[in-house]
Amino acid sequence: MSLRIGDGLPSFDGATEWLGGSFSDVEAMIGGQPTLVYFWATSCGICKDNMPKLHELKAKYPILRSVAIHMPRYEADTNIETVKATIAEHSIDDVCAIDNLHKLKDAFQNEQGWVPVYYLFDADGKLKSRAAGEFGVGVLTGALEKMFPQSREASA
Repeated sequence: MSLRIGDGLPSFDGATEWLGGSFSDVEAMIGGQPTLVYFWATSCGICKDNMPKLHELKAKYPILRSVAIHMPRYEADTNIETVKATIAEHSIDDVCAIDNLHKLKDAFQNEQGWVPVYYLFDADGKLKSRAAGEFGVGVLTGALEKMFPQSREASA
């Protein structure tokens, strides 16, 4: 069973490592703020292809906090140096949890192990939208426009 709309934001406890911040940093950053959590992997071409669109979306909604979770799909994905190189290459500026033991995958009920998958939570920590795959950022865009109609009007 996967997270349902209205479910609370799961804990980030269980990451095997943190890059660009820490568990405490994430907890302090997201408290009372709308938050995007996204799963990605170094071996995921769609994840990398979607990064520029994700950067644009985050720039459009500066109130949105975001947390990356690197979830390995293959043994090669667990190489932390490769993860760091991919983060640099694709300008991933979010705090990134490394989920080598798949504890965050389980906490977010990402049973299929989808990457990319995007979870959008409101300021109360309730799930507003979940989308996966190639068109996930498009679905996320629509959900953000509903959450922040003033941003949509300002860019029109």
